[in-house]
Amino acid sequence: MPAHVAPDDFFTPLAIYGRMTDDTEFPFVRMNGLGNEIVVMDFRKTAKVLTSAEARAVAQGPRSAFDQLMALHDPRKPGTSAFVRIYNTDGSESSACGNGTRCIAWLEAGTTGRKDLRFETKAGVLETRVADIANITVDMGEPHFAWNEIPLSEPFHDTRGIELQIGPIDAPVLHSPSVVNVGNPHAIFWVDDSPDTYDLARFGPMLEHHPLFPERANISLAQVLSRDSIRVRTWERGAGLTRACGTAACATAVSAARKRLTNRKVTVNVPGGPLIIEWAENNHIFKTGPVEVEYEGRVSLTGHPAAAL
Repeated sequence: MPAHVAPDDFFTPLAIYGRMTDDTEFPFVRMNGLGNEIVVMDFRKTAKVLTSAEARAVAQGPRSAFDQLMALHDPRKPGTSAFVRIYNTDGSESSACGNGTRCIAWLEAGTTGRKDLRFETKAGVLETRVADIANITVDMGEPHFAWNEIPLSEPFHDTRGIELQIGPIDAPVLHSPSVVNVGNPHAIFWVDDSPDTYDLARFGPMLEHHPLFPERANISLAQVLSRDSIRVRTWERGAGLTRACGTAACATAVSAARKRLTNRKVTVNVPGGPLIIEWAENNHIFKTGPVEVEYEGRVSLTGHPAAAL
């Protein structure tokens, strides 16, 4: 039996969450996971599916701007709370978002009183457990390391470090990234000093769209601090620089463990704060961290840009 918790134990200022009023104005909840800005919109019990243009319009709203938008739809699989479409700022869709999944787990726990929840995404079914607002765990599933699963446009036998570099051949600024798919493609460049010393805002777009990544890629710079700690900064595919990317934290942790740079359970320090990542013996990645509810509002999709009310 799933664990339950009294709704009063949760901070849930959800006056309009999930309550549709018409076909033009839609309620949303603005949240964040360590600064990764998340907007949640509940389309369950409706036939509404956001277009890319509408997602971009929501992202342009004065109060509804986001790094990722989590759109909840009626569940397709038994035992799940919702089928979730995940949109980036540019309107493209992502298969997984760890911080966004923790946000919707918190909302659902507060609404239903259940601590154990399951959500279906394009990356598969993600299981979550809510202890409190500072400790929400998502089972991100298994990582994929084969070149054609990431995917890459050409074969690489060892994806712990592939042939890719930025800068002069004899003195590259960045080189030999680890690549992995944890619901979306990631490339992690290992650096000796702080990731903040590199101009990721300049390198990020070029690497995201590199021909080697046919589906584009999230680009991270990672500095190993100890066997139990890593510092990471990420250029997120379709969103740009972000204070926290949950899948990037997972990708970095498993890649560091593969290279024997760290243990299988580490603290990944992103600009927004720490995430606990464990690559368990069953090959699943477990990510634990906090979320914050910012506010609710309504967004109009009758014109562009969207007007958050």
